Amino acid sequence: MDLATVIGIVLSFGLVVAAILTGSSLMVFISVPSALIVLGGTIGAALVNYPLSYVIGVIGVIKNTFFSNLDTPASVIDKFKDYANRARREGILSLEPLLKEIDDDYMRKGLQLTVDGLEPQTIQEIMETEISYLQERHETGADVVAVLGTLAPAMGMIGTVIGLVQMLQTMSDPSTIGPAMAVALLTTLYGAILANLVFNPMSGKLKTRSKEEVLIREMILEGILAISKGENPRIIEEKLNSFLPPKDRVTDQP
Repeated sequence: MDLATVIGIVLSFGLVVAAILTGSSLMVFISVPSALIVLGGTIGAALVNYPLSYVIGVIGVIKNTFFSNLDTPASVIDKFKDYANRARREGILSLEPLLKEIDDDYMRKGLQLTVDGLEPQTIQEIMETEISYLQERHETGADVVAVLGTLAPAMGMIGTVIGLVQMLQTMSDPSTIGPAMAVALLTTLYGAILANLVFNPMSGKLKTRSKEEVLIREMILEGILAISKGENPRIIEEKLNSFLPPKDRVTDQP
């Protein structure tokens, strides 16, 4: 669970609700027509912009802002030090029994290719292709969420225009002015909240998640190539540490 995402959403919505409650009832800011215009319009426009599978897949994409099962860079370095020492002492085939214990599909695939005896250049080509398409998938997911963030305020403005038209058409009846004006203003509010408190921040978090996963995979690729070339475990550690800022690097305790 990503605490930053949870804390951010709870804090932002909590402060907005608290500000509302200091001046009026929360029920004043609840409007079913406004919600239908913003939510329905945003989803409908997204379906025009993207295939159905992309829009449905947004649910899974958004889940990635709350949950992350990535290995830490330090754990990746420790694993490859162990693999390199084992391969150096017992041979590359000694890694084969360990494959079923590896949860990371990318790492398991790379080590399997190494155990199978493929040339380092071939392994690099295969694994770099995986990274390339991973980035493309992540970019698409973040783009879909960003588009939702762009569409929501636009739907809010459309709702505002609808509400104003309804208000102007019924100016002779003062009792209808209030509800029409509420729809006009609340749709703008809903669109702004969805865009600025939900969709746009989540799109940014997804891009950050993508960079983190790409970094881990690049470290894994470097470690696999080093093992396939039979490099010294200490050299492998130094190579993997070069991916990290100095304060995060793994060093052997004296």
